Amino acid sequence: MLRVGDLEIYLLNDATCLLDGGGPFGLVPLTLWSRYIPPQQLNLVSSHYICLLVKTGNQIVLIDTGYGEHFPIKAMERLHMQRPQGDILVGLARLGIQPTAIDWVINTHLHADHAGGNMRQDSNNKWVPSFPNAQYVTQQREYEDAMHPNERTRATYDPNNYHPLVQSGQMRLIEGDTELLSGIHCVVTRGHTPAHMSILFESKGESALFACDMASYAVHFQKLGWMTAFDVEPLQTLESKRLWQEWAIRTQSPVLFPHDPLNAVARFSMEADGSVGLHPIPVPYV
Repeated sequence: MLRVGDLEIYLLNDATCLLDGGGPFGLVPLTLWSRYIPPQQLNLVSSHYICLLVKTGNQIVLIDTGYGEHFPIKAMERLHMQRPQGDILVGLARLGIQPTAIDWVINTHLHADHAGGNMRQDSNNKWVPSFPNAQYVTQQREYEDAMHPNERTRATYDPNNYHPLVQSGQMRLIEGDTELLSGIHCVVTRGHTPAHMSILFESKGESALFACDMASYAVHFQKLGWMTAFDVEPLQTLESKRLWQEWAIRTQSPVLFPHDPLNAVARFSMEADGSVGLHPIPVPYV
């Protein structure tokens, strides 16, 4: 658990997958990225799918919901998906938290690996909210893009994960940077998608940032020019990272990453030679 002032932040890993290294590292050559994370056979690299459970006062907030239980079997096989510790619902149960206890669900964006657990199918194959008492939140622009995908983005969006929530009024669509609760700020970090959000935590003079897919792995945050092949606006990702990397170095605040199997939490520093140092912070998963 990571504590930021009065906030308690727990890391839940929904799944572990193996991806072709060209996905997480895009144009970065294998000879460079393999120094950071050794590839497996066929140049596959491990990717985790980290969601956050945040306790603040009497409110319980879930940030992202992973792949969920209805992700297609063929896609799971293609990604070599494994859940040795169970999905996020199992993780919540280990914390003694039932789905009905979640007050807020923040979707940083609506890609299937971040919003797939929003909904589930009941015994009658009807789509119902996984967290029935929660207010769901995402950006208005993100929802519009998800509802009107193109050939580049279509494969990663599934309306079943969010459209019923908007129709019922259970999903709130916000516009721009928003302080959702005291100390929990939804900040737009454009690049991965045009309305992608990171989450800024502030409490009692302390702070932390959930970068989410602004920087999928810690090394993406350390090296501004490294980014994934999944970013639809990579040059916008670059500028978002530039702004928040400077903040992280100046404040020495922890930064959390959604897919890094080695360094899910880290601090950053400016070294004497002008390079950016990466300093892992060990925070175990629930």
